[in-house]
Formats: sequence, structure tokens, C-alpha cells
Amino acid sequence: MTTAASLAAASLSQRLGAADAVSGLRGRIHHSVCKWCYPKVSLEELAIAGKAMGLQSIELLGPGEWETVKKHGLTCAITSNPVKNGLGGITKGFNRLEHHDTLVAAYEEWIPLAAKAGLKNVICFSGNRAGMDDASGLKNCATGLKRLMGVCEQNQVTLVMELLNSRVDHADYMCDKSAWGVALCKEIGSESFKLLYDIYHMQIMEGDVIATIRKQNAYFAHYHTGGVPGRHEIDETQELNYPAILKAIADTGYKGFVAQEFIPARPDALGSLRQAVRLCDV
Repeated sequence: MTTAASLAAASLSQRLGAADAVSGLRGRIHHSVCKWCYPKVSLEELAIAGKAMGLQSIELLGPGEWETVKKHGLTCAITSNPVKNGLGGITKGFNRLEHHDTLVAAYEEWIPLAAKAGLKNVICFSGNRAGMDDASGLKNCATGLKRLMGVCEQNQVTLVMELLNSRVDHADYMCDKSAWGVALCKEIGSESFKLLYDIYHMQIMEGDVIATIRKQNAYFAHYHTGGVPGRHEIDETQELNYPAILKAIADTGYKGFVAQEFIPARPDALGSLRQAVRLCDV
């Protein structure tokens, strides 16, 4: 890591501790939020409101947005993904060999930018099956992602593939089961590649959320929330017991971020976010 990145990381650690002290949060969980869930709230407004309620990150942002959150004492816990020539999004990812040259070139530019900004995680996607069997897709993903492990390790950045449901939101998406994702991690064999365990998506696909977290947490670099069903508020209006889930995450010794990724159904969207942060402060 460059000297500038090292200083940025040290500064971030100090800011996180200060944020916990000011907000009155316990500090076991580092709280983040996904900006896309708040389309009517500007990034500047979300940063100001989020910091006041104890958020330490706003995520899934691109390079042009990182400085905005940084000036408010926040970080971007996981960056958005580079998209080039229509490739790199959820539906067209690393499971096809013909995508690899384009994707590798795009990520080779993106990862050093993230490191320079002091950021640690960059998101990626498997792509849809489109008739491909899971074993072939896993092999293809591993082939492409292994090409990026050198630049990840050099920059101390983790490439993180998101687990998404293919039943409700992302039909045909390949990385839709934790077992498949863990097998991919093992095939790649680098600490620079891990999974984003999205609690909402995995509850829909397989359940056993707490048991999976306890068993497979070594392969999870990041977590997302969301109410099931509907992907709305994570309180008593839905079926998951988020305080118990967050306690299980904290009990593993996890030091990363948990991001709220629910779509507020109530008029007071920021009020719902504030409620969720408190609910997850275990």
C-alpha cells in the first residue's frame, strides 16, 4: 500500500472510533448504507444525516463520489463496479471467458484508484447463467478473477462478489447460493477474493442465515441487510430477527461493515434508516 493509502487507513480508524463515541453506538458494528436506496436524497445530504445517526460509510459509490463522503468523515466500505462495453454489471460478469479481457482491464484501473483513496473492498458479479451450468460458470469465474489477484494483493484491496437471489430480484443470476460462492473462494485460494453475504437475498434463496454466518464467515468480507419479504424496513414488519443476526456477525469477530440496503417504504426514509442503525447496534 502506498504511504498515502496507509495514512488514509489510519485516519479512517480514528474517525470510526470518534463516530461511535459521538453517536452513542456500542462500536461492535461498523454501520454503512447503500446510496441507491435513497434516490431523493443527495449524497451530500445523506452524508450529513448519516454521520449524525452513527453511519461510518456510504457505499456502492464510484470514484467521482468518494471525495464527497470523505470530506464528511465517512468512507465507502465497498465501491461500485466498473462497467465497460456493457460488461461488469449483474447480468454480464466473470462467468464467461469472452468477458475476461474487458473486465480485467477495467478492474486493473479501478482497484488502484480505490487503494489510493484508502478504500478496501470493490464489488464484482458472476453474471447470469444464460444456459451455462454452475460448474462451468464457477471454473470460468475463477479463471478470470485469478488474473486480478496480483493487483488486489499489491494494493491491499479485496474483490468481493455479491450473493444475490435468483427467485425474486435477479432471475438467472449464477452466484445465488452461499455454497457456490464459498466453492469459488476455495478455487481462487486468495484472501483478496471474498463474498458479500446479502442477508435479504440469502434468506430468500436458502435461509439458515445465522448458521451460515457462523460456519462460513471466513469467506464473507461484507454484509447487506433488507427486510424479507419486500426488501423494506428491517423491523417487526418482516420475518428476520436482525438483532440476533447482527449479534451472530459480531460474535464471529468481524471487523468490517454492515450496510443497510433496504428500500424505505415509509415517507420518512431517513427515519427508517436511523431506526435500522439502532436496531443493528448490538
